[in-house]
Amino acid sequence: MSRTGLASSSKALEVILPLISAGQPYEAHQKARTFAARYTKSGAHSIAIDVLFQSARELLKAGNAGSGTDLTILLLESYERANEPINDLSRGRLTQLIALVGPAGAWRKSIMDRTLSWSARRGPYPAGDPTLQHYIGDLLYKEGDLVSAEPHLLASGTRDGARLLAQVYFDWAKASNSLGSHAGTFALRGVLPYLLNGNVLAARTFLGALISHISPSGEPLPIGTTGDEIIVTSDSLLNFAQLAVRSVQRAAGAQNKTARETWVRLCGTYQSRGGILTHPEVRLVLNELASLYFEIPPPRTANVNPFGDIMSSLFGGAPGSGTASVSRTITPGVSRAQLALD
Repeated sequence: MSRTGLASSSKALEVILPLISAGQPYEAHQKARTFAARYTKSGAHSIAIDVLFQSARELLKAGNAGSGTDLTILLLESYERANEPINDLSRGRLTQLIALVGPAGAWRKSIMDRTLSWSARRGPYPAGDPTLQHYIGDLLYKEGDLVSAEPHLLASGTRDGARLLAQVYFDWAKASNSLGSHAGTFALRGVLPYLLNGNVLAARTFLGALISHISPSGEPLPIGTTGDEIIVTSDSLLNFAQLAVRSVQRAAGAQNKTARETWVRLCGTYQSRGGILTHPEVRLVLNELASLYFEIPPPRTANVNPFGDIMSSLFGGAPGSGTASVSRTITPGVSRAQLALD
C-alpha cells in the first residue's frame, strides 16, 4: 500500500481506534463500516481494506468477536471488489484475524469458510488456497481438534500438510488406542484422497511420514530414500497403500499395458482377502484411480460420489449424498469422520 493510502486510512483510524480503547465497540464498528463504504464508493479500495483490517483486528483483540467478524466479512467483500490477489499480504491479514477470533462460537468458522471461498474464486484451487488450508488445519490440530483438521490438510495437499496429516492420524490412533489395529486404515484414509486428487507427491510424503511414526512391532520403520522401497509389514492395508502409491507413481505419464495389468492384479489380490478394500465405496475410489492413472474404463454402475463416501467406509464417517460427479478436487468437509473407531 502506498504512503498516501496509509495516510488516508490513518485519518479514519484516528477516529475509530480510540473508540475501541474507550470501550465503545459498537460505535467503532459503525464508524468503520461508514468509512469503508465511503472509500469503496470513491474507488479507494486499498484504503477501505486497511480500515476494515485494522478495525477488525483491534475489535477482536478487545474481545468483540461479533463486530470483528462482521468487519472481516466486509474485508473479504472488499477483496472481491478490488480483485485482491492471493499473496502473503492478503493471506496474512486473514490469518491474523482467524487467530484472534478464537474457537468459541461460530464466528471463526464463518471467517474460515468465507476466506476459503474467496481464495477458491481468486486462485486455481477449487478447494481453496493450499497455504490457507494448511494454516487452518495446523491451527485446529494444535487445538486438539483432529477431526476438523483432517479435511483441511487433505485439501491443502502440500508436503508440510501431508506430514502434519500423518501426525494427526498418529495422535488420533494413540488417543483411541487403535495404533496397532488401524494403522493400515489410517494409511488408506490419507493415501486414497490424495491420489484421487492427483497429488502423488502428497500421498508419498504422507505415507512416508506415517510409517516413520508407526509399526506393528511398536518400533519406527525405516524409510527408503528413493521412494520405491516397500516396507513389508503384518498390516495388509498398509502394504497395499504403499504398493498403490508406487504403482500410480510409476504409471504417471507412461500409461501402458503392463502398468494396467499391475494395478488390476494388485487390487484383485488384496480385495480377494476381504475387508475394507471390498466395501462398495472403496471399490469406487479404486475404479476411479484406475481410470485416472491407468486408462481403465470404470464399470457401468449407478452414478455415485466415491470421494464423498470414502470416509464413510474408513471408520464410519457420514456418507455423502451419492449423486455428484467424480472430481479430483477435495472440498473441505467431505472427509470428516467420527473420532470413535469401531
